[in-house]
Amino acid sequence: MRVEIKARNNAELIRKLNEALNEEVTEVYINLRPTKEILVRILERAPNVRKISCPPSLYPKVSKKIISALSQMGIELVPEGYPRGRPRKYDEETIRRVRELVKVGVPAKEISARMGIPLRTVYYLVEQTERKSGPKGT
Repeated sequence: MRVEIKARNNAELIRKLNEALNEEVTEVYINLRPTKEILVRILERAPNVRKISCPPSLYPKVSKKIISALSQMGIELVPEGYPRGRPRKYDEETIRRVRELVKVGVPAKEISARMGIPLRTVYYLVEQTERKSGPKGT
C-alpha cells in the first residue's frame, strides 16, 4: 500500500506519519527532507516499507550514510517528482475534441459555445495546432 504524506514542517510530518502509517504500508512519499528522525519514525510505524520517496530537489540533501543504511536494510530512497507549474485547466481529451472540431471546419465561436470554453482559449488552441503542423500552404 502506498501513502503520500505532505506537511509544512517536520513536527507536522511526524504527527501525520504516526496517524497514517501501519504494517500494511510498503511505499511512502514525503514532501520534506527525510531526516534521521523522520526515517526512524517511518520504520517504526511501517516495518514493511520498501520504498521511500521525496522531491527531487531535496534528494541531494539527504546524507549518503542514510541512503546507504537504508539500502542495506533493503529500503530504496528515491527522488520522485511531481509536475511543476500551474496545472492545466483543460484535459487532453477536451483539447483533442476542440482540435478535431477546428479541423472539420466548425467556427471558433460555435466551439466556444458548444464546449463552454472561452473564445480566446479556442483561438489559442487553434494557434497551437497550426504551429505543430507547420505553416499553411506547404
